[in-house]
Amino acid sequence: MLAFFFLMYYFSSATCSDLLSRHRRAWIIDSFTIEEGLTGPFPYALGKINIDRNYQVYFDIYGEGVNEEPMGVLSIDKESGTLYVHRAMDYEEKTMLKLKFQATKADSSLDTNLGVEIYILDINDNPPRFLMDLYEISVNEEDTQGSNLLTVVAYDRDQSGTLNSTFHYEIKSVSPNLPDTEFFVDESGMISFKGCLVHEASVPLLVEAKDHGEVVSLSSSTTVVVHVQDGNNHLPSISGQTGTGRVKEHETGSSPLRLHVTDRDTPKSLAWRAKYTIQGDEGEHFKIETDPETNDGILTVVNALDFEEGAQKELSISVENEAPYFSCKLKERTTSGLWKVDTIKGDDNGASQPHSVKVIIEVEDTNDPPEFKVTVKEAFVEENAPTGTWVEKVTAVDPDTSHARDFVFSVGHDPAGWVTVDPHTGDITTVKTPDRESPHVVNGVYTILLHAVDDGKPPLTSTATLNIHVTDQNDNVPQLTLDYVDVCVSDEPTTINITAIDLDENPFGGPFTFKLLGDVEGKWTLNPSFGFTAGLVKEPSVYASTYTVDLKISGIQGEFGVYNLSVTVCDCSVTPNCRNRRATAITAADSAIGIVFASLFLLLFILLMAVVISCKKEFTNLPFADSYGDTLLPSNIEKLGTDCKVPNGVLAVSTAKKHQDSFNWQSLHDGAQQTQSLTKVDTNESAIDRLSSLWETEEDLGDDEPHLYADEGDSDKLSELENITIPDDDSFMKLLTVLGPKFNKLASICKPPHLQN
Repeated sequence: MLAFFFLMYYFSSATCSDLLSRHRRAWIIDSFTIEEGLTGPFPYALGKINIDRNYQVYFDIYGEGVNEEPMGVLSIDKESGTLYVHRAMDYEEKTMLKLKFQATKADSSLDTNLGVEIYILDINDNPPRFLMDLYEISVNEEDTQGSNLLTVVAYDRDQSGTLNSTFHYEIKSVSPNLPDTEFFVDESGMISFKGCLVHEASVPLLVEAKDHGEVVSLSSSTTVVVHVQDGNNHLPSISGQTGTGRVKEHETGSSPLRLHVTDRDTPKSLAWRAKYTIQGDEGEHFKIETDPETNDGILTVVNALDFEEGAQKELSISVENEAPYFSCKLKERTTSGLWKVDTIKGDDNGASQPHSVKVIIEVEDTNDPPEFKVTVKEAFVEENAPTGTWVEKVTAVDPDTSHARDFVFSVGHDPAGWVTVDPHTGDITTVKTPDRESPHVVNGVYTILLHAVDDGKPPLTSTATLNIHVTDQNDNVPQLTLDYVDVCVSDEPTTINITAIDLDENPFGGPFTFKLLGDVEGKWTLNPSFGFTAGLVKEPSVYASTYTVDLKISGIQGEFGVYNLSVTVCDCSVTPNCRNRRATAITAADSAIGIVFASLFLLLFILLMAVVISCKKEFTNLPFADSYGDTLLPSNIEKLGTDCKVPNGVLAVSTAKKHQDSFNWQSLHDGAQQTQSLTKVDTNESAIDRLSSLWETEEDLGDDEPHLYADEGDSDKLSELENITIPDDDSFMKLLTVLGPKFNKLASICKPPHLQN
C-alpha cells in the first residue's frame, strides 16, 4: 500500500512539472555583492542575468536601491538583463538590498518574478571611537595597586565579529612619568596601576583603541586626566608653644596655651588638618580646638580649676591628622602581575605613633567664697512660738589658704522678717511670731535664704537655703465663706447651703457644728447641722425681706465663732434672681462712692491750683480810692443794688468784730488777667457805713429811674415754685455762728427784715 502512494506521488509530480515547463523556463542568476566605499567610475556593470528563452523577454527591477531608499543605486538593462551600480554604498548605512526581478513577454504579460538579495561587503573604514574625548578622575594617594581607577569604553561601527571591528586598548603615554607607578589598561578598558601613587596635581594618560583590520588597522585615542589627591603620608609634629601657661582658679573660657604644628601634606586638606587629644585631664577641665587657618591647637579652660586641689596641672597633648596615616614603599618591579610594595595604615601594627608633648598649667589662687557645709537645711518651729525661739544653726568654712578667711552670716531673703542670724555663730532665732497661715508659708514651709560673706576685696558670698516647717496650732476659729445668702419665697421649706472653713489643718479644722441663735422658731432651722456645709432651712412663714440670722460655728476642738448671716428673701416671680438685685444695688452704691471720690479729687485739685496761682513771688497792689479802699475793690461792673437791705442791727453787732484774713482776688480788667492780694483788711465803722449807703430807696434815686427792658417770664405761663421756709427760732443764728464770723455780713444782708430782731 505504501509503494502505491509513492508511485502516485511520483507520477503526479512529473505531470505538474511538465505543465510548468510549458509556461516558464528556469532562471540562472549569479550571486551578486557590492563592496562598500568603491570610488567608481559609475555606473559600472555588476553582472548579467542569464535566462534560457526561445522568445524575447524584458527585465524590470524594483525595491531597495531602485525605487526605495537608498534610491538610485541600481538599474537593469531591460533587454540584456545587465545590472549597473550608480553610486557607492556604505555598509554602516545598509548591509543588504532586497530586490524583486520581473520578466515580461512582448505582449507585456508576466513571464515570472523572483525576489533577490544583494549583500554589501564591509571594509575597514571605521576606527574604534571612545564615548568621551576627555575623562577626569580623582583618586586618593593611599589607593592600593590593582584597584579600578576608571573604565573607558570604545566602539567600532564595522561589521561585528570581523577583524575590522575587533580592537584593543593601550596606554600610549603618561606625563609626567611617575618613578614608582605604572598605569595599565586591560582588554575591558579598566585603568589601574602598579606600585605606589604619589601626590601630583594631575597626571594625563593617552589611551588608544586600535582595531585589527586585515588591509589596514585604524585607531583613535582619548585623554584620561588622573588627579592624585594628597594622602596622609606625613605625620604632624608639634614644633612649639606660646602662651602664659597660667590660669586663675574658678575662671573659664581663658586660653593659657597655643601649640604650633608642622605637616608636609597639602595645607587645608584632611591629610594636613591636625586633630589634638588631651591625656591626664581627669576633671575634664580643658578642651583643645584646631585653628582652621594656622592648624594650631588652642587649649581652653571649660571647667573651673581649684587652687586648693592643686597648684599645677600636668597634661599630655598628642596630635594626628583627620585623615588616617598611610605609607607605601616600592620593593620590587616584577615582570608580570603587580609589583611588590610595603604599605602601612594608621591602625596597622608598627605604624608610627602620634607625636605628643607634656605641658604644665599653673593655677593661680584667688579669693574663694565661704562654703556652707549643708546648702539646704530643714528646721521645725511651732506656730505662735515666742520671739527669740531658736530655730536652727548653719555652719560654713572658707577654703582659702592665702586670702581672707574671716566671714559672717546674714539673712539674704526673709519674706516676712521672722528670723535673724548670729553673724558669728550662725544661730538662727525668731524676731516675730511665726504664723502658719501667712501667705509666705507654702504647704506648711517657710523658706529663707542665708548668706556667708567673707571680708575679701571684693567680698564674696555663698548662699544656703533653710526650709522652716511651721507646726500648726489651733489659733483660728471656723468662719463662713459668704456672709449673705439669697432665697425665694415659697410655700414649702427651702434649704440654702452654708459653707464654713478653718484656716487651721487637721485636727484643728472641720467638720463643723452649726447652731442657730436667737428667736428662730418657726422661721429657720438647720438640716444638716454638722459637716463642712450646713443646710439653712427657711420655713414658709418667712416672707420677702432681708433678715439677719445669728449663727454659731464650732470646730471639732471646741473653738467657735458667731456670725451674722444676711439672708435676702424675695419673690422670684417678680425678681427672678435675688442675687441680681443685690448686685445691682451694690453696683449702684459703688458708682455713688466713685462719684463722691471723684468730686473730692476734683475739689482738691481746684484748691491746689488756687494755692499754686496765689503763691507767686511777685505781687501787685491794687490802688484803692479814699472813700472805699479799705473795704471794696474797684470794678467796672458794679451797679446799684435794689433787692437787698442792710439791717442796721446786724451791722452794729458786726462792727465790733475784726477779721484779719489773707485771700487772693483774681479779676479780669481790659482783657488782661491780674492777680491781686488783699491782706489784713480791718472792718471798722466807716466801712460798715459805706456798705449801708449802697442801699437806696426808690425816692432817693432822683433822676436815675430804672429802665424797663423786658418782663421776666410769661404771666400766662407761670409755674408754681416751692416756698423756701426759714425757721423762726434761733437755729438760723446758730447756723451763722457755726459757719464762722466771715459769713455773718452776707447772711445779715439777705435776711428778711422781720427775722432780724
